[in-house]
Amino acid sequence: MISANQIKDHMEVKSLDGKHIGTVDHMDGESRIKLTRQDSRDGRHHEIPLDWVDHVDAHVHLSKKATDVQATWTDLQN
Repeated sequence: MISANQIKDHMEVKSLDGKHIGTVDHMDGESRIKLTRQDSRDGRHHEIPLDWVDHVDAHVHLSKKATDVQATWTDLQN
């Protein structure tokens, strides 16, 4: 199981199919990863649950394909 302390600010997040999903802005509590808005197509922050993380090395690797992540992540207004 992945713990929140393994996720560091500015780590790249990649989908199961190897696509760039975003960059970690910071952990939002113990169970949500907030992504930066700087590399977001719509200029917004997005959040993904820690449960979607498959493993962490130099990057955060998710257990979902990019299309699934983007269809179901939380879209934040700020």
